[in-house]
Amino acid sequence: MTAEEVVNEGCSIPIEGEDITPKKDGGVLKMVKKEGTGTELPMTGDKVFVHYDGTLFDGTQFDSSRDRGEKFSFELGKGQVIKAWDIGVATMKIGEICQLICKPEYAYGAAGSPPKIPPNATLVFQVELFEFHGEDITDEEDGGIIRRIITKGEGYTKPNDSASVEVWLEGRHEERVFDERELKFEVGDGPSLALPPGVEKALQAMEQGEEALFTIKPKYGFGTDGSDKFNIPPNATLQYKIKLKTFEKAKESWEMNTTEKLEQSAIVKEKGTQYFKEGKYKQAVIQYKRIVSWLEHESNLQPEDEEKAKALRLAAHLNLAMCCLKLQEPNPALENCDKALELDANNEKALFRRGEALVVMKEFDRARADFQRVTQLYPANKAAKSQIALCQKHIKEQHEKDKRLYANMFQKFAERDAKKEAEQEKEQEKKQNGSAMELDENGAQEQTAA
Repeated sequence: MTAEEVVNEGCSIPIEGEDITPKKDGGVLKMVKKEGTGTELPMTGDKVFVHYDGTLFDGTQFDSSRDRGEKFSFELGKGQVIKAWDIGVATMKIGEICQLICKPEYAYGAAGSPPKIPPNATLVFQVELFEFHGEDITDEEDGGIIRRIITKGEGYTKPNDSASVEVWLEGRHEERVFDERELKFEVGDGPSLALPPGVEKALQAMEQGEEALFTIKPKYGFGTDGSDKFNIPPNATLQYKIKLKTFEKAKESWEMNTTEKLEQSAIVKEKGTQYFKEGKYKQAVIQYKRIVSWLEHESNLQPEDEEKAKALRLAAHLNLAMCCLKLQEPNPALENCDKALELDANNEKALFRRGEALVVMKEFDRARADFQRVTQLYPANKAAKSQIALCQKHIKEQHEKDKRLYANMFQKFAERDAKKEAEQEKEQEKKQNGSAMELDENGAQEQTAA
Protein backbone atom coordinates (compact mmCIF):
# COMPACT_ATOMS: atom_id res chain seq x y z
CA MET A 1 0.00 0.00 0.00
CA THR A 2 1.39 3.36 -1.00
CA ALA A 3 0.09 6.82 -0.12
CA GLU A 4 1.15 10.33 -1.01
CA GLU A 5 -0.63 13.65 -1.13
CA VAL A 6 -1.19 15.37 -4.42
CA VAL A 7 0.96 18.47 -4.67
CA ASN A 8 -0.35 19.74 -8.02
CA GLU A 9 -2.44 22.85 -7.66
CA GLY A 10 -6.17 22.21 -8.03
CA CYS A 11 -5.95 18.48 -7.28
CA SER A 12 -8.01 17.16 -4.37
CA ILE A 13 -7.71 13.36 -4.61
CA PRO A 14 -4.97 11.58 -2.63
CA ILE A 15 -2.82 9.15 -4.60
CA GLU A 16 -3.21 5.92 -2.68
CA GLY A 17 -3.73 2.25 -3.35
CA GLU A 18 -1.91 -0.92 -4.36
CA ASP A 19 0.07 -0.99 -7.58
CA ILE A 20 -1.62 -3.75 -9.59
CA THR A 21 0.27 -3.35 -12.88
CA PRO A 22 2.29 -6.33 -14.12
CA LYS A 23 5.33 -4.05 -14.45
CA LYS A 24 4.83 -2.49 -11.01
CA ASP A 25 5.31 0.95 -12.54
CA GLY A 26 2.55 2.62 -10.52
CA GLY A 27 0.37 3.01 -13.59
CA VAL A 28 -2.78 1.63 -11.92
CA LEU A 29 -3.40 1.98 -8.19
CA LYS A 30 -6.31 0.10 -6.66
CA MET A 31 -8.02 0.74 -3.34
CA VAL A 32 -10.90 -1.48 -2.20
CA LYS A 33 -13.83 0.53 -0.87
CA LYS A 34 -16.13 -2.44 -0.26
CA GLU A 35 -15.04 -6.08 -0.12
CA GLY A 36 -16.64 -8.51 -2.56
CA THR A 37 -17.88 -12.04 -1.90
CA GLY A 38 -16.45 -15.43 -2.75
CA THR A 39 -13.01 -16.17 -4.14
CA GLU A 40 -13.61 -16.34 -7.88
CA LEU A 41 -12.22 -13.60 -10.12
CA PRO A 42 -13.18 -12.85 -13.74
CA MET A 43 -10.93 -14.31 -16.44
CA THR A 44 -9.82 -13.12 -19.86
CA GLY A 45 -12.73 -13.29 -22.27
CA ASP A 46 -15.39 -13.18 -19.55
CA LYS A 47 -18.24 -10.74 -20.05
CA VAL A 48 -18.33 -8.46 -17.00
CA PHE A 49 -21.09 -6.13 -15.83
CA VAL A 50 -20.17 -3.03 -13.81
CA HIS A 51 -21.30 0.40 -12.68
CA TYR A 52 -18.70 3.17 -12.64
CA ASP A 53 -18.10 6.85 -12.02
CA GLY A 54 -15.18 8.50 -13.82
CA THR A 55 -13.56 11.75 -12.66
CA LEU A 56 -10.55 13.83 -13.57
CA PHE A 57 -7.88 14.31 -10.90
CA ASP A 58 -9.43 17.58 -9.79
CA GLY A 59 -12.70 15.80 -8.99
CA THR A 60 -14.56 16.83 -12.17
CA GLN A 61 -16.89 14.01 -13.26
CA PHE A 62 -16.70 13.19 -16.97
CA ASP A 63 -18.80 10.00 -17.14
CA SER A 64 -21.10 7.80 -15.01
CA SER A 65 -23.00 4.63 -15.88
CA ARG A 66 -25.12 5.19 -12.77
CA ASP A 67 -26.33 8.51 -14.14
CA ARG A 68 -27.40 6.68 -17.31
CA GLY A 69 -29.16 4.03 -15.21
CA GLU A 70 -27.65 1.15 -17.15
CA LYS A 71 -24.80 -1.22 -16.26
CA PHE A 72 -21.78 -1.22 -18.55
CA SER A 73 -20.55 -4.55 -19.96
CA PHE A 74 -17.45 -5.60 -21.89
CA GLU A 75 -15.29 -8.64 -22.58
CA LEU A 76 -12.34 -8.64 -20.22
CA GLY A 77 -8.84 -8.62 -21.65
CA LYS A 78 -9.96 -8.08 -25.26
CA GLY A 79 -8.86 -4.45 -25.51
CA GLN A 80 -12.44 -3.15 -25.54
CA VAL A 81 -11.68 -0.70 -22.71
CA ILE A 82 -8.64 1.20 -21.44
CA LYS A 83 -5.72 -0.91 -20.15
CA ALA A 84 -6.37 0.11 -16.54
CA TRP A 85 -9.82 -1.45 -16.66
CA ASP A 86 -8.63 -4.74 -18.15
CA ILE A 87 -6.05 -4.91 -15.35
CA GLY A 88 -8.20 -3.62 -12.51
CA VAL A 89 -11.50 -5.45 -13.09
CA ALA A 90 -9.58 -8.74 -13.39
CA THR A 91 -8.69 -8.38 -9.68
CA MET A 92 -12.26 -7.81 -8.46
CA LYS A 93 -14.81 -10.12 -6.82
CA ILE A 94 -18.58 -10.03 -7.19
CA GLY A 95 -20.01 -7.14 -5.18
CA GLU A 96 -16.66 -5.40 -4.76
CA ILE A 97 -16.38 -1.62 -5.06
CA CYS A 98 -12.94 -0.17 -5.69
CA GLN A 99 -11.15 2.98 -6.73
CA LEU A 100 -8.72 2.85 -9.66
CA ILE A 101 -6.24 5.68 -10.21
CA CYS A 102 -5.04 5.38 -13.79
CA LYS A 103 -2.01 7.16 -15.25
CA PRO A 104 -2.28 8.41 -18.85
CA GLU A 105 -0.36 5.48 -20.37
CA TYR A 106 -3.02 3.12 -18.93
CA ALA A 107 -5.91 5.42 -19.88
CA TYR A 108 -6.22 7.72 -22.92
CA GLY A 109 -2.57 8.66 -23.22
CA ALA A 110 -1.15 11.83 -24.76
CA ALA A 111 -4.17 12.32 -27.00
CA GLY A 112 -6.81 12.21 -24.27
CA SER A 113 -10.45 11.86 -25.34
CA PRO A 114 -11.75 15.32 -26.26
CA PRO A 115 -13.73 17.18 -25.24
CA LYS A 116 -14.14 15.69 -21.76
CA ILE A 117 -10.71 14.15 -21.13
CA PRO A 118 -7.66 16.37 -21.77
CA PRO A 119 -4.26 15.10 -23.01
CA ASN A 120 -2.04 13.24 -20.54
CA ALA A 121 -4.84 13.02 -17.97
CA THR A 122 -4.66 10.84 -14.88
CA LEU A 123 -8.15 9.45 -14.27
CA VAL A 124 -9.97 8.16 -11.21
CA PHE A 125 -12.72 5.54 -11.46
CA GLN A 126 -14.98 4.07 -8.82
CA VAL A 127 -16.06 0.67 -10.11
CA GLU A 128 -18.58 -1.86 -8.77
CA LEU A 129 -18.59 -5.41 -10.17
CA PHE A 130 -22.03 -7.07 -10.33
CA GLU A 131 -21.51 -10.26 -12.35
CA PHE A 132 -19.38 -12.02 -14.92
CA HIS A 133 -19.70 -15.12 -17.06
CA GLY A 134 -17.70 -16.97 -19.67
CA GLU A 135 -17.70 -16.60 -23.45
CA ASP A 136 -20.16 -18.62 -25.54
CA ILE A 137 -18.16 -20.06 -28.47
CA THR A 138 -20.96 -21.96 -30.21
CA ASP A 139 -22.10 -20.89 -33.68
CA GLU A 140 -25.72 -20.92 -32.50
CA GLU A 141 -24.86 -18.96 -29.32
CA ASP A 142 -26.98 -21.44 -27.39
CA GLY A 143 -24.73 -21.52 -24.32
CA GLY A 144 -23.61 -25.05 -25.13
CA ILE A 145 -19.86 -24.39 -24.79
CA ILE A 146 -18.68 -21.68 -22.39
CA ARG A 147 -15.00 -20.72 -22.32
CA ARG A 148 -13.05 -19.08 -19.50
CA ILE A 149 -9.43 -18.32 -20.35
CA ILE A 150 -6.81 -19.11 -17.71
CA THR A 151 -3.77 -18.18 -19.82
CA LYS A 152 -4.11 -16.15 -22.99
CA GLY A 153 -2.54 -17.62 -26.10
CA GLU A 154 -0.29 -16.07 -28.71
CA GLY A 155 -1.03 -14.89 -32.23
CA TYR A 156 -4.35 -14.66 -34.00
CA THR A 157 -4.62 -17.94 -35.93
CA LYS A 158 -6.60 -20.91 -34.66
CA PRO A 159 -6.78 -24.60 -35.63
CA ASN A 160 -9.12 -25.49 -38.50
CA ASP A 161 -10.63 -28.78 -39.67
CA SER A 162 -7.87 -31.41 -40.04
CA ALA A 163 -5.28 -29.23 -38.29
CA SER A 164 -2.62 -31.22 -36.43
CA VAL A 165 -2.83 -30.34 -32.74
CA GLU A 166 -0.86 -31.19 -29.62
CA VAL A 167 -2.90 -30.74 -26.44
CA TRP A 168 -3.14 -31.51 -22.76
CA LEU A 169 -6.63 -31.95 -21.40
CA GLU A 170 -8.48 -32.86 -18.23
CA GLY A 171 -12.15 -33.83 -18.25
CA ARG A 172 -14.33 -33.58 -15.14
CA HIS A 173 -17.87 -34.56 -14.29
CA GLU A 174 -19.20 -33.42 -10.92
CA GLU A 175 -15.70 -32.95 -9.45
CA ARG A 176 -14.54 -36.37 -10.70
CA VAL A 177 -11.64 -36.41 -13.15
CA PHE A 178 -12.60 -38.96 -15.79
CA ASP A 179 -10.02 -38.18 -18.47
CA GLU A 180 -6.50 -36.74 -18.34
CA ARG A 181 -4.23 -37.07 -21.35
CA GLU A 182 -1.65 -35.52 -23.64
CA LEU A 183 -2.66 -36.07 -27.26
CA LYS A 184 -1.50 -35.45 -30.81
CA PHE A 185 -4.21 -35.80 -33.44
CA GLU A 186 -5.97 -34.15 -36.35
CA VAL A 187 -9.08 -32.09 -35.70
CA GLY A 188 -11.93 -34.30 -36.90
CA ASP A 189 -10.46 -37.49 -35.46
CA GLY A 190 -11.60 -36.71 -31.91
CA PRO A 191 -14.37 -39.35 -31.79
CA SER A 192 -11.83 -42.10 -32.42
CA LEU A 193 -10.06 -40.88 -29.26
CA ALA A 194 -13.31 -40.81 -27.23
CA LEU A 195 -13.42 -37.00 -27.25
CA PRO A 196 -16.86 -35.36 -27.34
CA PRO A 197 -17.63 -32.94 -30.21
CA GLY A 198 -17.41 -29.95 -27.86
CA VAL A 199 -13.69 -30.52 -27.28
CA GLU A 200 -12.85 -30.19 -30.97
CA LYS A 201 -15.13 -27.17 -31.22
CA ALA A 202 -13.29 -25.67 -28.26
CA LEU A 203 -9.88 -26.28 -29.87
CA GLN A 204 -10.95 -24.39 -32.99
CA ALA A 205 -11.55 -21.30 -30.83
CA MET A 206 -8.13 -21.39 -29.12
CA GLU A 207 -4.79 -19.73 -29.80
CA GLN A 208 -1.44 -21.45 -29.46
CA GLY A 209 -0.33 -21.64 -25.83
CA GLU A 210 -3.80 -20.86 -24.52
CA GLU A 211 -5.12 -22.69 -21.47
CA ALA A 212 -8.84 -22.46 -20.79
CA LEU A 213 -11.76 -23.98 -18.92
CA PHE A 214 -14.75 -25.14 -20.96
CA THR A 215 -18.20 -26.02 -19.66
CA ILE A 216 -19.78 -28.33 -22.24
CA LYS A 217 -23.52 -29.02 -22.24
CA PRO A 218 -24.84 -32.52 -23.22
CA LYS A 219 -25.57 -31.48 -26.84
CA TYR A 220 -21.83 -30.97 -27.36
CA GLY A 221 -20.75 -33.62 -24.87
CA PHE A 222 -21.69 -37.29 -24.77
CA GLY A 223 -25.36 -36.49 -25.37
CA THR A 224 -28.26 -38.70 -24.40
CA ASP A 225 -26.11 -41.84 -24.50
CA GLY A 226 -23.43 -40.80 -22.05
CA SER A 227 -20.13 -42.67 -22.13
CA ASP A 228 -19.58 -46.21 -20.88
CA LYS A 229 -15.82 -45.79 -21.30
CA PHE A 230 -15.70 -42.91 -18.82
CA ASN A 231 -18.78 -43.85 -16.78
CA ILE A 232 -20.59 -40.66 -17.79
CA PRO A 233 -24.40 -40.78 -17.42
CA PRO A 234 -26.80 -39.55 -20.13
CA ASN A 235 -27.36 -35.79 -20.50
CA ALA A 236 -24.30 -34.88 -18.43
CA THR A 237 -22.66 -31.44 -18.42
CA LEU A 238 -18.86 -31.73 -18.60
CA GLN A 239 -15.94 -29.50 -17.64
CA TYR A 240 -12.71 -29.65 -19.63
CA LYS A 241 -9.47 -27.87 -18.90
CA ILE A 242 -7.51 -27.72 -22.15
CA LYS A 243 -4.06 -26.41 -23.07
CA LEU A 244 -3.30 -26.06 -26.75
CA LYS A 245 0.47 -26.59 -26.79
CA THR A 246 1.00 -26.26 -30.51
CA PHE A 247 -0.77 -26.78 -33.81
CA GLU A 248 -0.29 -26.73 -37.56
CA LYS A 249 -3.21 -25.60 -39.69
CA ALA A 250 -4.41 -27.82 -42.49
CA LYS A 251 -4.31 -26.24 -45.92
CA GLU A 252 -7.52 -24.58 -46.97
CA SER A 253 -9.01 -25.38 -50.36
CA TRP A 254 -7.67 -22.18 -51.95
CA GLU A 255 -4.17 -23.02 -50.72
CA MET A 256 -4.03 -26.38 -52.56
CA ASN A 257 -3.40 -27.08 -56.20
CA THR A 258 -5.37 -29.71 -58.11
CA THR A 259 -2.89 -32.50 -57.44
CA GLU A 260 -2.98 -31.83 -53.70
CA LYS A 261 -6.77 -31.75 -53.67
CA LEU A 262 -6.96 -35.09 -55.44
CA GLU A 263 -4.38 -36.64 -53.12
CA GLN A 264 -6.08 -35.34 -49.98
CA SER A 265 -9.50 -36.38 -51.27
CA ALA A 266 -8.32 -39.96 -51.70
CA ILE A 267 -6.92 -39.93 -48.15
CA VAL A 268 -10.06 -38.56 -46.48
CA LYS A 269 -12.23 -40.94 -48.53
CA GLU A 270 -10.43 -43.86 -46.88
CA LYS A 271 -10.74 -42.17 -43.50
CA GLY A 272 -14.48 -41.67 -44.05
CA THR A 273 -14.88 -45.31 -45.07
CA GLN A 274 -13.16 -46.43 -41.88
CA TYR A 275 -15.49 -44.27 -39.80
CA PHE A 276 -18.46 -45.72 -41.68
CA LYS A 277 -17.33 -49.30 -40.97
CA GLU A 278 -17.08 -48.40 -37.27
CA GLY A 279 -20.61 -46.99 -37.30
CA LYS A 280 -19.37 -43.41 -36.77
CA TYR A 281 -21.58 -41.93 -39.45
CA LYS A 282 -21.38 -38.29 -38.37
CA GLN A 283 -17.59 -38.41 -38.50
CA ALA A 284 -17.74 -40.10 -41.90
CA VAL A 285 -20.01 -37.31 -43.16
CA ILE A 286 -17.40 -34.71 -42.19
CA GLN A 287 -14.76 -36.48 -44.28
CA TYR A 288 -16.94 -36.98 -47.37
CA LYS A 289 -18.12 -33.36 -47.27
CA ARG A 290 -14.50 -32.23 -47.47
CA ILE A 291 -14.11 -34.04 -50.81
CA VAL A 292 -17.15 -32.22 -52.18
CA SER A 293 -15.89 -28.83 -50.95
CA TRP A 294 -12.47 -29.39 -52.51
CA LEU A 295 -13.54 -30.71 -55.91
CA GLU A 296 -17.05 -29.45 -56.61
CA HIS A 297 -15.93 -26.23 -58.28
CA GLU A 298 -12.64 -27.37 -59.82
CA SER A 299 -12.52 -26.48 -63.50
CA ASN A 300 -10.15 -26.57 -66.47
CA LEU A 301 -8.78 -29.94 -65.40
CA GLN A 302 -6.75 -32.24 -67.60
CA PRO A 303 -8.86 -35.20 -68.88
CA GLU A 304 -7.13 -37.66 -66.53
CA ASP A 305 -7.63 -35.39 -63.49
CA GLU A 306 -11.21 -34.70 -64.57
CA GLU A 307 -12.01 -38.42 -64.41
CA LYS A 308 -10.34 -38.79 -61.02
CA ALA A 309 -12.20 -35.78 -59.61
CA LYS A 310 -15.53 -37.03 -60.99
CA ALA A 311 -15.01 -40.50 -59.49
CA LEU A 312 -14.14 -39.03 -56.07
CA ARG A 313 -17.10 -36.64 -56.10
CA LEU A 314 -19.46 -39.44 -57.13
CA ALA A 315 -18.18 -41.70 -54.34
CA ALA A 316 -18.48 -38.84 -51.84
CA HIS A 317 -22.13 -38.12 -52.72
CA LEU A 318 -23.06 -41.82 -52.71
CA ASN A 319 -21.40 -42.34 -49.34
CA LEU A 320 -22.96 -39.18 -47.92
CA ALA A 321 -26.37 -40.49 -49.00
CA MET A 322 -25.72 -43.81 -47.26
CA CYS A 323 -24.55 -42.07 -44.06
CA CYS A 324 -27.62 -39.82 -44.05
CA LEU A 325 -29.89 -42.86 -44.44
CA LYS A 326 -28.17 -44.48 -41.46
CA LEU A 327 -28.70 -41.26 -39.49
CA GLN A 328 -32.40 -41.17 -40.48
CA GLU A 329 -31.90 -37.93 -42.42
CA PRO A 330 -33.76 -38.55 -45.70
CA ASN A 331 -33.68 -34.99 -47.07
CA PRO A 332 -29.88 -34.64 -47.30
CA ALA A 333 -29.74 -38.25 -48.52
CA LEU A 334 -32.09 -37.30 -51.35
CA GLU A 335 -30.00 -34.20 -52.19
CA ASN A 336 -26.79 -36.23 -52.40
CA CYS A 337 -28.43 -38.85 -54.62
CA ASP A 338 -29.55 -36.07 -56.97
CA LYS A 339 -25.98 -34.74 -57.04
CA ALA A 340 -24.66 -38.23 -57.81
CA LEU A 341 -27.17 -38.64 -60.64
CA GLU A 342 -26.01 -35.35 -62.15
CA LEU A 343 -22.60 -37.00 -62.46
CA ASP A 344 -23.94 -40.41 -63.57
CA ALA A 345 -27.61 -40.39 -64.64
CA ASN A 346 -27.99 -44.19 -64.50
CA ASN A 347 -25.98 -44.90 -61.35
CA GLU A 348 -27.45 -47.97 -59.66
CA LYS A 349 -26.57 -47.00 -56.09
CA ALA A 350 -27.80 -43.42 -56.50
CA LEU A 351 -31.19 -44.54 -57.87
CA PHE A 352 -31.59 -47.22 -55.22
CA ARG A 353 -30.62 -44.95 -52.30
CA ARG A 354 -32.84 -42.16 -53.56
CA GLY A 355 -35.68 -44.69 -53.57
CA GLU A 356 -34.83 -45.61 -49.97
CA ALA A 357 -34.87 -41.95 -48.95
CA LEU A 358 -38.27 -41.46 -50.61
CA VAL A 359 -39.65 -44.50 -48.77
CA VAL A 360 -38.63 -42.92 -45.45
CA MET A 361 -40.36 -39.73 -46.62
CA LYS A 362 -43.47 -41.85 -47.46
CA GLU A 363 -43.35 -40.78 -51.12
CA PHE A 364 -44.01 -44.32 -52.31
CA ASP A 365 -44.98 -43.50 -55.92
CA ARG A 366 -41.70 -41.69 -56.56
CA ALA A 367 -39.76 -44.37 -54.70
CA ARG A 368 -41.36 -47.14 -56.82
CA ALA A 369 -40.38 -45.26 -59.98
CA ASP A 370 -36.71 -45.21 -58.87
CA PHE A 371 -36.71 -48.91 -57.98
CA GLN A 372 -38.38 -49.75 -61.32
CA ARG A 373 -35.67 -47.77 -63.08
CA VAL A 374 -33.05 -49.84 -61.24
CA THR A 375 -34.65 -53.12 -62.34
CA GLN A 376 -34.84 -51.90 -65.94
CA LEU A 377 -31.15 -50.97 -66.00
CA TYR A 378 -29.91 -53.72 -63.68
CA PRO A 379 -32.26 -56.73 -63.91
CA ALA A 380 -30.14 -58.75 -61.48
CA ASN A 381 -30.87 -56.35 -58.61
CA LYS A 382 -33.19 -58.44 -56.45
CA ALA A 383 -33.31 -55.86 -53.65
CA ALA A 384 -34.91 -53.35 -56.01
CA LYS A 385 -37.61 -55.88 -56.95
CA SER A 386 -38.37 -56.44 -53.28
CA GLN A 387 -38.59 -52.70 -52.74
CA ILE A 388 -41.06 -52.37 -55.63
CA ALA A 389 -43.33 -54.94 -53.97
CA LEU A 390 -43.00 -53.11 -50.67
CA CYS A 391 -43.87 -49.78 -52.30
CA GLN A 392 -46.91 -51.29 -54.00
CA LYS A 393 -48.06 -52.65 -50.66
CA HIS A 394 -47.69 -49.20 -49.06
CA ILE A 395 -49.47 -47.55 -51.99
CA LYS A 396 -52.36 -50.04 -51.70
CA GLU A 397 -52.57 -49.47 -47.94
CA GLN A 398 -52.58 -45.74 -48.52
CA HIS A 399 -55.40 -46.06 -51.07
CA GLU A 400 -57.44 -48.15 -48.65
CA LYS A 401 -56.81 -45.65 -45.90
CA ASP A 402 -57.85 -42.80 -48.19
CA LYS A 403 -61.04 -44.67 -49.18
CA ARG A 404 -61.97 -45.18 -45.54
CA LEU A 405 -61.10 -41.58 -44.78
CA TYR A 406 -63.22 -40.25 -47.63
CA ALA A 407 -66.05 -42.71 -46.86
CA ASN A 408 -66.09 -41.54 -43.25
CA MET A 409 -65.86 -37.97 -44.42
CA PHE A 410 -68.84 -38.35 -46.78
CA GLN A 411 -70.77 -40.19 -44.06
CA LYS A 412 -70.08 -37.35 -41.65
CA PHE A 413 -71.15 -34.82 -44.27
CA ALA A 414 -74.37 -36.79 -44.90
CA GLU A 415 -75.09 -37.07 -41.18
CA ARG A 416 -74.37 -33.39 -40.69
CA ASP A 417 -76.68 -32.44 -43.60
CA ALA A 418 -79.43 -34.76 -42.32
CA LYS A 419 -79.14 -33.29 -38.85
CA LYS A 420 -79.24 -29.78 -40.26
CA GLU A 421 -82.28 -30.62 -42.39
CA ALA A 422 -84.05 -32.15 -39.37
CA GLU A 423 -83.34 -29.06 -37.31
CA GLN A 424 -84.68 -26.84 -40.08
CA GLU A 425 -87.88 -28.94 -40.32
CA LYS A 426 -88.27 -28.82 -36.55
CA GLU A 427 -87.83 -25.04 -36.57
CA GLN A 428 -90.39 -24.69 -39.39
CA GLU A 429 -92.86 -26.88 -37.52
CA LYS A 430 -92.35 -24.80 -34.40
CA LYS A 431 -93.09 -21.60 -36.31
CA GLN A 432 -96.25 -23.14 -37.81
CA ASN A 433 -97.47 -24.25 -34.37
CA GLY A 434 -96.85 -20.75 -33.04
CA SER A 435 -99.00 -19.18 -35.78
CA ALA A 436 -101.84 -21.62 -35.08
CA MET A 437 -101.84 -20.67 -31.36
CA GLU A 438 -102.10 -17.00 -32.26
CA LEU A 439 -105.17 -17.73 -34.38
CA ASP A 440 -106.80 -19.75 -31.58
CA GLU A 441 -106.17 -16.98 -29.05
CA ASN A 442 -107.62 -14.29 -31.37
CA GLY A 443 -110.67 -16.45 -31.99
CA ALA A 444 -111.15 -16.97 -28.25
CA GLN A 445 -110.93 -13.25 -27.58
CA GLU A 446 -113.50 -12.48 -30.26
CA GLN A 447 -115.93 -14.94 -28.75
CA THR A 448 -115.51 -13.38 -25.29
CA ALA A 449 -116.12 -9.90 -26.64
CA ALA A 450 -119.34 -10.99 -28.34
